[in-house]
Amino acid sequence: MGESLVGFGTYHYKYASGREGDFFLTGFSPRKQNLTIYIMTGFVRYPELMKKLGKFKTGSSCLYIKKLDDLDMDVLRELVKISAVDIAKRYE
Repeated sequence: MGESLVGFGTYHYKYASGREGDFFLTGFSPRKQNLTIYIMTGFVRYPELMKKLGKFKTGSSCLYIKKLDDLDMDVLRELVKISAVDIAKRYE
């Protein structure tokens, strides 16, 4: 996924407008400012997990962290897993 993105898994999306393509189920990018983890379903669906996750900021599908030690890794694993399953189901 380019020089700075690492993606895992794929799904094919198609919007009502007819636009379609392929993207990863989840991924990350080590940026200078933050490590960015891509949770393609966003975060609204997972309020209980987000409460337990740790120190972070979010964008629509981006989880921004300074270092992995700021997160509960078990909660992160669960968030990534559930999001990947949800997005794969949505675009079957």
